Amino acid sequence: MPAATPFDPRDLPESNATTYPEPFATSARQRWNRRLGDAAGLTQFGVNLTRIAPGGRSSQRHWHLKEDEFVLVLEGEAVLHSDAGEQVLRAGMCVGFPAGNPDGHCFLNRSARDVLLLVIGSRMPGEVATYPDIDMLVGPGPDGVRRFTRKDGTPY
Repeated sequence: MPAATPFDPRDLPESNATTYPEPFATSARQRWNRRLGDAAGLTQFGVNLTRIAPGGRSSQRHWHLKEDEFVLVLEGEAVLHSDAGEQVLRAGMCVGFPAGNPDGHCFLNRSARDVLLLVIGSRMPGEVATYPDIDMLVGPGPDGVRRFTRKDGTPY
């Protein structure tokens, strides 16, 4: 096995690409990710450096059936929107979302400067995510390929 190779996250490409179907994809365009875990060759969990522009959001509010998720605020002030309501998280604060806990969550940037998050999550086969505020699920289709559907299973 080759030795680990250090890298500077700022050297990685930043992308605001999303796999959300419309009309939900547009809301994700104000956040950019750098895939640190992929760059480090990690396969069991993902690590992303996520930047949310003023007025943007990390994602639609969601929760994971099989995957744990952990978020650390590195810079700025993020609003955690969850089933408990809204809470302001400042740099240095963190929060975890255990797998199977149906606490829909996302992060909003209501400030005038960028928010920078370190987002870590497990990568579990057959993962399903539920979006409680909108008619959307993501999970494996009959062929095992991950896809977004409406809650009744019909495709977008």
